[in-house]
Amino acid sequence: MLVSARGKPSGIPSRTPHPPGGYPVPAFLPGEWTGSAARSPHVLSQARHLEDRRKRILRAWQLLLALSMSLLMVAEVQAQSGGLTHDPTEILKRYFTLDSKGARLESLSYETVAPYVAWKDEPVWGHAVVIEDFKVINETSQWEIVNNLEVVIPVEFKVLGLVYYEKAIFIPEPGPEVVRVRVKAVRNRWRIVEPVLPPHIGHKRMINHVRQAWLDETDLAKREQLDALREAIRKAK
Repeated sequence: MLVSARGKPSGIPSRTPHPPGGYPVPAFLPGEWTGSAARSPHVLSQARHLEDRRKRILRAWQLLLALSMSLLMVAEVQAQSGGLTHDPTEILKRYFTLDSKGARLESLSYETVAPYVAWKDEPVWGHAVVIEDFKVINETSQWEIVNNLEVVIPVEFKVLGLVYYEKAIFIPEPGPEVVRVRVKAVRNRWRIVEPVLPPHIGHKRMINHVRQAWLDETDLAKREQLDALREAIRKAK
């Protein structure tokens, strides 16, 4: 009776070459065989064939995954950069979402909105509009369609008031604001061409912006001004 690799009796005869100890080497470890079969050209050729096949399959999956990721990235870039095959409202939603999060409050973050507009420079704004929310009108019946490469789309803002930077004051002016934004094809991409609006900042984002300015300020009198400004914005409805 043969003895298995675990040292238990086995009723199944084994044709696996036996090492000197009398125990059969498991067939799934051909690389550790010590008998003549380990040096058999047929066994070695078959092992190399299986290994080459495994590598080819792995490379095919890697190429397929890379191709899929590339296609997804291209689609995302086209959507973000306003390709003409996309709805022009998408670029407005992206732009004003970034603006409401404070993208134009700092020069470094301004680059995130630059791909959506046709102009390169903006005025030095002395104030910002504080908003509760905004809405891009999707109903084409309310659009002014100039041609297939130019359209004017209304954007509605729920305004809370204005913040003036130099004096650090907040002037409540609650109410709706409707801006007709002209979107035009520029180098095969939708771009906002006018108007150039002052920053329209979300309520909570403006509160946090003033709070950060308060933390960075060392002058006691200015800190008091900023603290009063933050409180005034916080109470805005």
